[in-house]
Amino acid sequence: MPAPITANSADTAWIMTATALVLLMTLPGLALFYGGLVRSKNALSILIQCFAITGLVSLLWVACGYSLAFGDGGSAQGFIGGLHRAFLLGLSPTDLTGTLPESVFALFQLTFAVITPALVIGGYAERLRFSAVLWFSGLWLLLVYVPVAHWIWGGGWLAQLGVMDFAGGIVVHVNAGVAALVCACVIGPRRGFPQVAMPPHSLPLVAAGAGLLWVGWFGFNGGSALAANGTAGMALLATHLGACAGALSWMTIEWTRYGKPSALGLLTGVVAGLGTITPASGYVSPLGAILIGLIAGAVCFLATQWIKRKLHIDDSLDVSPVHGVGGVIGSLLTAVFAATALGGSGYSLQTDMWSQLGVQALGIIATAAWCGGISWLLLRVLDATLGLRVSEEDESEGLDLAAHGERGYSP
Repeated sequence: MPAPITANSADTAWIMTATALVLLMTLPGLALFYGGLVRSKNALSILIQCFAITGLVSLLWVACGYSLAFGDGGSAQGFIGGLHRAFLLGLSPTDLTGTLPESVFALFQLTFAVITPALVIGGYAERLRFSAVLWFSGLWLLLVYVPVAHWIWGGGWLAQLGVMDFAGGIVVHVNAGVAALVCACVIGPRRGFPQVAMPPHSLPLVAAGAGLLWVGWFGFNGGSALAANGTAGMALLATHLGACAGALSWMTIEWTRYGKPSALGLLTGVVAGLGTITPASGYVSPLGAILIGLIAGAVCFLATQWIKRKLHIDDSLDVSPVHGVGGVIGSLLTAVFAATALGGSGYSLQTDMWSQLGVQALGIIATAAWCGGISWLLLRVLDATLGLRVSEEDESEGLDLAAHGERGYSP
């Protein structure tokens, strides 16, 4: 009689640790990073939005998000999962997903679902009504994030085509970047942009947040191996090297162009490197990770200049040029640096790179189109019903007082 299948203790312990690290990325990592980037009169509102989104998304994930993303969809399997795990009914401590208790897998994936709509905050920071933040985040989770997660990670149609996205270059970063860009365009710029300078009010907070994001990203990428094994170890190494290369690349370009390396540029380069290495982290060699990070710092720097200074789109905290563009180039470069000839763990460079590039491009385009269309529709409906934007008086006063009746900082 075969022995009963049980959870692997080492894998379980690592993914439980990785889960805590990914939650650390949102609370307090992203909250501090974004909170320091805005003006002081809006800092508290950013923190509140991150905490509120965490609570809302967590409950929606348990109610139906997890089941729709990772469940068996029957005849609709290619597009969406089913509801057999709605509210996690029937979930037992002995139920497994691979070598993990399913409860641990569901919670690990919950932390990804939390940070993705939280990233979108950067596209509409300092001007969206709090009620609109909650409605948009909840509906966006169910109508955008959940289907895309199923397409790529839940056995959906893009997974069946062979899209490679180790830890969320498409599912998280392309999704968040496109949504933030649509929000910035639909809601419009902050009053005074681009004529009025709106510098970060606290670079030390930005640095603290960036440091927490960097550490938390080890769980984000390393945990996506779903095991305590060599793939997880290589993903951790690739993550760190990508962040280092991204930071130095951005800093060097800024130093050369403007004569001084800024703290903000270095920290943004860290995040660009981290976001860009994400889809490739479990597939590429250390050298491949360094090259991806160097490219990320340069391309994301140029994208930020182009979107803000040329197009005058007020993506307030640069979500689309850093996360969106980073997710795109990282997903495409996965098809190159995952090749075994370049030290990766994927496939033959000569026979498969071009076909894999095509599959990666299809995944990016399909996700961007779905996310962009649904995000635009949600914003239009919410604007017609709730109203999206705060009043001119409230925006001038700041959302800390206007929306929450509290001050994060003394005037």
